[in-house]
Amino acid sequence: MPSHAQLSEILDTVSTALLTVECQQGVVGPDSALPELALAARQSGALANVARLVAAAHESGVQVIHAVAERRPDGRGANRNARLFRAAERLPVQQLSGSTAVRVAPPIEVADEDFVVRRLHGLSPIQGTEVDALLRNLGCRTLIVTGVSANVAIPNAVFDAVNRGYTVVVPRDAIAGVPADYTPAMIRNTLALVATVATTDEVLGCLKRPRRG
Repeated sequence: MPSHAQLSEILDTVSTALLTVECQQGVVGPDSALPELALAARQSGALANVARLVAAAHESGVQVIHAVAERRPDGRGANRNARLFRAAERLPVQQLSGSTAVRVAPPIEVADEDFVVRRLHGLSPIQGTEVDALLRNLGCRTLIVTGVSANVAIPNAVFDAVNRGYTVVVPRDAIAGVPADYTPAMIRNTLALVATVATTDEVLGCLKRPRRG
């Protein structure tokens, strides 16, 4: 675990951004297409911790980007080259563009200054989306990654960010996956090798600093 001084140095509010991954109604909401994942996100406190981090980012002036996965009603441009994609097509709740399912889920609040980046294909919130360009234009060097799932999208986001030269911070209690014991194993054996792992409270302690100009 990093010391407070080390984490504070990494989380310079001027060059840090917060990414929420697939924290949308159709994934973590009460009418989720993936009820087991939604339950894990809520029962573990991960979704509530994402909301706390977003609120602190808004207060401190740290840029927030919400990464949302969706598909067109006609499915054009969507991947079909893996079991996951084909299974998603058969789910009772579809993440259709413009629907309630692709809105950021409560208790997370979306501010006017936030970016909502939507993707129609692939597994990563970063690869093939606007996220990287936005971060570079904002002068971001550190990315806090939160959300779901620890099974697929979170490791994709972490590796893509690291491969692009960003320092990544993962609040371990602000991500979730299934089964419940998979998330700490993924963090310990994989994400901790490439990212700085902390707790939500530790990150909050570093974000509660004056708003940047």
